[in-house]
Amino acid sequence: MKLLLTIFLLFTSAALAQQSLAQQSMENTMPGMQMPSTSNPAAPSTAEPDPLAEAANRPALTLDELLASARSRNPTLQTAQAAIAESAGRAKQAGLWPNLVLGYEGDQIRGGSYRGGEQGAFLQQTIPLGGKLGRRRDIYQAQQRTSELTLATQQQRIEGDLESAFYAALTLQQEIDTRSQLSALAADAAQTARQLANVGQADAPDVLQSEVEQEQAALDILAARHRYIAAFHQLTALAGEPDLPLTLLAGDLSAAPAQPPSLDSILEQSPAVQRANQAVVAAEAQLRSARREVVPDLTLGAGEQWNNELIRQNPNVATGAQSFASASIDLPLWNRNQGNIAAAQAAVNASQAEALRVRLALRQSAAPLVEQYNIAAAQSFRYKSDLLPRAQRAYELYRDRYRQMASAYPQVLISQRTLFQLQLAYIQSLGELWQSSARLRHFTLKGGLD
Repeated sequence: MKLLLTIFLLFTSAALAQQSLAQQSMENTMPGMQMPSTSNPAAPSTAEPDPLAEAANRPALTLDELLASARSRNPTLQTAQAAIAESAGRAKQAGLWPNLVLGYEGDQIRGGSYRGGEQGAFLQQTIPLGGKLGRRRDIYQAQQRTSELTLATQQQRIEGDLESAFYAALTLQQEIDTRSQLSALAADAAQTARQLANVGQADAPDVLQSEVEQEQAALDILAARHRYIAAFHQLTALAGEPDLPLTLLAGDLSAAPAQPPSLDSILEQSPAVQRANQAVVAAEAQLRSARREVVPDLTLGAGEQWNNELIRQNPNVATGAQSFASASIDLPLWNRNQGNIAAAQAAVNASQAEALRVRLALRQSAAPLVEQYNIAAAQSFRYKSDLLPRAQRAYELYRDRYRQMASAYPQVLISQRTLFQLQLAYIQSLGELWQSSARLRHFTLKGGLD
């Protein structure tokens, strides 16, 4: 009887300790759910130092802070803004008239026996005809609008990548918290198995199996920590602050994300689609300009010169000052800009095909994300409303039956482990929900550093 009483007290104390630790874990990782708790067990023998220990002492980063940093520091935005300024400068230059030409002209300068010769200055101006300057300016203005849409597209790429990376890292952060409790549970189970073996109530395989589970849990949390570190560095690179010290993130996955737009809205509002359509407009402007280049330019000239040739009626008097004027125009007989027109037409065809490709690619990338969002939303709802409450109730029943010595202690551990594993699955489904929502809200665009 004393032996049975000792075993009962040992089991009861271990179960109550695990109940306290699990309760604290679930309250931290899933607000609003009452979870069983456990005590603080001894660390596994191969426990690695926690690389996130110092990060917890720094102020947590928010998504808004990272987005603000990315908008001001990401170099691709500066490149896109420079492209806008370049197109604006080219548009201004394309609309300017050719400069006036000032020149010198001399004829029969030495004069020969007549002491003649004509010397003087002239002005010459080329006048573009047919509205060519306006057509050239239209090309670069269309390109400027394309560059503006490129900037808008890049902003969506950056924000989409950053939000997705933020929620991926936040998922890992909450997963680490849950895995820490799983590791503590595994350590408790291994300790209990060793105690049972000491009183003859457990065999060597039971002890070995529990120790294997303890070590596996330790490896899982180690891997999760390092995955978080990698995700954090990817996040800070997108934000343009690669030297930001490792810290934790501030966010709540359990809150419902913003409803993403429908597939039709994505196709209509995507800046990538708008940019592809604008590229067609720019190519058509190039074609119109190429056709207008056939119209020749008019060149006008006028000048004043001095003629030293002597007048026959009065050999001692020179002819003196005289004026001249000229006008010329090219005749488009052989060169009618045929090659440039054909090239511009080919560019229009290519841009139209590219616009269609962008729409098809967007539909291809958005369709699975819409379904991924729907699946993650359904999963997270079922986990929270059905699976987790059932698993918690199962644990409580096994725990109560164990206290009444009506069930074995391993059943309590299994039910508690199932509860933690469902909590992990719930966190991962929430992460997928937020990431797919972010991708859809940013039109599936990615490549924030491309």
